[in-house]
Amino acid sequence: MSLAELEQRVVNCRLCPRLVEWREQVAREKRASFAHEEYWGRPIPGWGDPNGRVFVLGLAPAAHGGNRTGRIFTGDRSGDWLFASLYRTGFANQPESIRSGDGLEIRDMWIAAAVRCAPPANKPLPSERDNCLPYAAEELALLPNIKVMVALGAFAWDAALRLHGGVKPKPKFGHGAETALPGGRTLVGCFHPSQQNTFTGKLTEPMLDAVFTRVGEVARTV
Repeated sequence: MSLAELEQRVVNCRLCPRLVEWREQVAREKRASFAHEEYWGRPIPGWGDPNGRVFVLGLAPAAHGGNRTGRIFTGDRSGDWLFASLYRTGFANQPESIRSGDGLEIRDMWIAAAVRCAPPANKPLPSERDNCLPYAAEELALLPNIKVMVALGAFAWDAALRLHGGVKPKPKFGHGAETALPGGRTLVGCFHPSQQNTFTGKLTEPMLDAVFTRVGEVARTV
């Protein structure tokens, strides 16, 4: 199994009827501001540097972000925050992620989501998470250099722990929290760069930059 073969399996997945129906409905109806665009409307594979030491795990694609552009954290406000921070901290060659093929390159990092389809109300069901997590497990098996996992939000934190067979006692999620994972990896928590967090000031640019600066340090020393 190669990353390219796994990508095709992800893109063609139809395991979760609720998610299939929703992602395709959004792609048909579209948001007015994107009415002229052709939506992706399928599951979103992970992407980045296959030799990277950092694995960033998000929640799920945004209905009019990744579900539209075909690339996770691309074309939405969360992505605006994430990639601006990755640019400032040396992981990206440009601060914007607008569309697939926009010249963005990620260094030393792979980016994926716990759930690969856009879910209604941005809330996947536990069964949908369980259907989807094996894809992340297969990605990790094909990425030989991963030393650090970054969980964007509590949902991703729990998913990352599940990917490693669980850690007992279960470590509590928090912004900047760190815990050791089986196999010698380190898990780092980060508030999700959603508008709910960035608009309210729960997550600021310096807070986000501090996490990825720390992640870079850990990746180089583990």
